[in-house]
Amino acid sequence: MSDLVFYTNPMSRGRIIRWMLEEVGQPYETKILRWETGDAKAADYLAINPMGKVPAIVHDGVVVTECAAICAYLADAFPAAGLAPPAHSKLRGPYYRWLFFGAGPIEQAVGAKAVSFEPTTEQSRMLGFGHIEDVLGAIEGAVKDRAYLVGDGFTAADLYLASHLSWGMNFDTIEKRPAFEAYVERHLQRPAARRADEIDDALIAAQPTA
Repeated sequence: MSDLVFYTNPMSRGRIIRWMLEEVGQPYETKILRWETGDAKAADYLAINPMGKVPAIVHDGVVVTECAAICAYLADAFPAAGLAPPAHSKLRGPYYRWLFFGAGPIEQAVGAKAVSFEPTTEQSRMLGFGHIEDVLGAIEGAVKDRAYLVGDGFTAADLYLASHLSWGMNFDTIEKRPAFEAYVERHLQRPAARRADEIDDALIAAQPTA
C-alpha cells in the first residue's frame, strides 16, 4: 500500500484533490467509493471520515479531510512542488486568505444558491458570506487582470479557487464573468489539471450503468 491514499469519487469535490495530487507529483493510491453501493457510509470509511464524505487522504497514517485542508496539507508536505509560499513569507497571509475564502464564503454562497436560498437582509448579517453578490465581487476583484492570487506563481489557492469557479460556472451556481472565465481557462490548461481530468473522466466512463 502507498503511504499516500486518496479516497474519492470522480463525480465529487474529489476532482479538486486529484488535480492537487497530480500537481504534487508523488505516488498515491486511489480508492473509489461508489455512491450506489454506499461505500462512503461503510464502517471502515466512517472510521476515516465520520461525515461519510469524500474526498479524504491518509498520508503516513495522518488523516486529512476537507478540500482546503487537504490542499494546504499537501502543499506543505511536499514543498518541492512549489504550491505554497515559504512558511515564514508574508505571502502566507493572502495565500491562506483566498484558500479559506473558498472553503468558507464561496462554499456557503454557492450552496445557498444551489438550494434556492436567498437570505433576507437580517439573515445576511448572520451568515458568513452575506449575499452571493458580495462573494462574487470579492473574487472578481482578486482575479481581474491577474494571473495568480498570490505573488508571481501558481499556488494551491489558485487551484482551489479555479476549481470552484469552473464547477460553479458549469452548473450555473456562479455567474459567468469575463474575469472568472479568463482566470479558470488559464489554470485548467496546466498539464496536471488535464491529467487529473483525464483520470477522473475515464473512471466515470468505466462505471457500470444501471
